[in-house]
Amino acid sequence: MQFKPALTALVAAVALASLLSGCKKEEAAPAAPPPQVGVVTLQPQTFTLTSELPGRTSAFRIAEVRPQVNGIILKRLFKEGSDVKAGQQLYQIDPSVYEATLKSAEANLRSTKSISDRYKQLVDEQAVSRQEYDTAVANRLQSEAALQSAQINVRYTKVYAPLTGRIGRSSVTEGALVSNAQTEAMAVIQQLDPIYVDVTQSSVELLQLRRELESGRLQKAGDNAAKVKLTLEDGSEYKLDGKLEFSEVSVDQTTGSVTLRAVFPNPDHTLLPGMFVHAQLQAGVNSAAILAPQQGVTRDLKGTPTALVVGPDNKVELRHLKASRTVGNQWLIEDGLKAGDRLITEGLQYVKPGVEVKVSDATNVTAKNPAPAQTADKASGGKGE
Repeated sequence: MQFKPALTALVAAVALASLLSGCKKEEAAPAAPPPQVGVVTLQPQTFTLTSELPGRTSAFRIAEVRPQVNGIILKRLFKEGSDVKAGQQLYQIDPSVYEATLKSAEANLRSTKSISDRYKQLVDEQAVSRQEYDTAVANRLQSEAALQSAQINVRYTKVYAPLTGRIGRSSVTEGALVSNAQTEAMAVIQQLDPIYVDVTQSSVELLQLRRELESGRLQKAGDNAAKVKLTLEDGSEYKLDGKLEFSEVSVDQTTGSVTLRAVFPNPDHTLLPGMFVHAQLQAGVNSAAILAPQQGVTRDLKGTPTALVVGPDNKVELRHLKASRTVGNQWLIEDGLKAGDRLITEGLQYVKPGVEVKVSDATNVTAKNPAPAQTADKASGGKGE
């Protein structure tokens, strides 16, 4: 019984020693290092605002060749699908009836002219009345008009090209009867150099562009007309640039779009009427644009673009963005990021806002500083964009 107090004291001493030993172990455990992230430092860049719009080509000028006299086609003097010059003869209509009418008109004019000349002398001598002389003069004038009409009809038997261009297939052949009242064209000539490209743009985008130009955020791409580039149906780029000619003065009520017309040089006739193309309209220039790599831009549950940046104290900050369109593998940022921000593109899954991080240069972004002049892809829809 005398050993019980000593045993109790020994157990208490062992427990205290164990507790002190555990505290020392906890104090000795090292703190976890901050997570490491890869960042891209954003810099302002010169950006050319370009809208990619679908469109179709159309001929610069079109002429439908129609007969102006009745008759039988004797000859077709052109090759279908060839280039013709203005004033080149295309058809020959049988002129025999009109030539006979011309000879009759010439004979009638000689007769009436002879009478009017003779009456002129006689009226001065008062051998004929003034009324008879006036009638002779009127007959002569009518004969001159009939002769002129006959000459015109003979000339119309030769059908000429009204403009220079490429002529299509002929709707009539030798031996066909044509009429000056027919609705069907004998052939169609289209001028292909230069050539029009008609594209449509949303009226909303047009209003936004005007506001940005008026506010000074964008500078005009050209003094007189906007520059336009072209991509063909097979994906190849058309080597020559065009310029914007005009836009419609009204908005299509069914589509809410405005038609824009550009004109392109077409010396090799690469572009043909009716081709489907994509036009890149260079509308303005932003000299201080912020372009963010797509790896650093995500979306929240509402679909709003967001990004994580590293603040001055190396702590993560959440930014809500307004991104208008893509530029290759980047986003054009209108609001939410500024020059000098360190955008996180690597290690996003390991951090959250407020966490202190260790910063290094990102390795998952191929080009930290894209080319000085950038062009935009099609504008993307969405509330946050």
